[in-house]
Amino acid sequence: MNDMKQGDRLPETYEHIKSILAADNINISDYQLIDYGLQFTVSILDWSGVIRIYQNKKGALKIDYSQLKGGVNAIKVQTLIEGKRAISNLKNSDKNDVELGFPIIGTDESGKGDYFGPLVSAGVYVDERYAKALIACGVKDSKKLSDSKNLELAKEVAKICRGRFAIIEISPEKYNDLYEQFKRERKNLNTLLAWGHAKAIEEILSKVDCKVAIADQFADESFILGKLQEKGRRIKLVQMHKAEQHIAVAAASILARARFLEKLSKLSNEYKIDLPKGASQAVIETAKRFVDVHGREKLRKVAKLHFKITTEVLNR
Repeated sequence: MNDMKQGDRLPETYEHIKSILAADNINISDYQLIDYGLQFTVSILDWSGVIRIYQNKKGALKIDYSQLKGGVNAIKVQTLIEGKRAISNLKNSDKNDVELGFPIIGTDESGKGDYFGPLVSAGVYVDERYAKALIACGVKDSKKLSDSKNLELAKEVAKICRGRFAIIEISPEKYNDLYEQFKRERKNLNTLLAWGHAKAIEEILSKVDCKVAIADQFADESFILGKLQEKGRRIKLVQMHKAEQHIAVAAASILARARFLEKLSKLSNEYKIDLPKGASQAVIETAKRFVDVHGREKLRKVAKLHFKITTEVLNR
């Protein structure tokens, strides 16, 4: 059975969700303990569904909505829970009281861990209406989706949030130039990541007003805020681990990953070599073959050269 000494945060999270749903006249049952977590029933009139909360040995929480079985009421419940508060980061007391109501801008990036292809940052403005539509069509963290599903859902996200999103693509060649520039200025990769997130937020703010943005925890928030404030932008930024659990960040992750996949495919076609994702041994072998065919100088047009892979490929 579940060890409640380990799971002290589970009842706290349950009570938090209960208060959110009760404020919207949604009924919630007492919880029952299950292996590694707890579960409870939510109901609206003659509709009901089950929510489960799990906690691993490191204290990380996961909320499982799979037993809500879809539909308007399921969307409403999930949107209320995700939109009201950053529950996935309750262990960080400085985040406990951050309210994440709608509207909100979510940002995410793709390509950071991939040797080949661009770095893509995306931002999506989401209000309550958009959130319901995004959840209904199956939007979730891009890492939990196949490539084909990412590409399919990116079209839905773009349609639902038309005119309210931004995609910032940094080609491998531009990435290498910026990385070298930032290195000379004694800045690191976080500065480059922040630049992409800030550009996405800035572009959205030029189209629509929003007071809050949420992004994954990759650096001190001053990296992003500093970039925005250079242009006179003011926004409250929340950074949290596993931010992609929030529907706005999940939508951004899908747009970013889809663009990355599209551009990686385009580069593969252009150079007539199938450029794989990631940074595996297969990537190293492909990079060696690429240099043999196209030469060392062309590598900067398809790959992020600061990876250790480059040394292994060029120092043969």
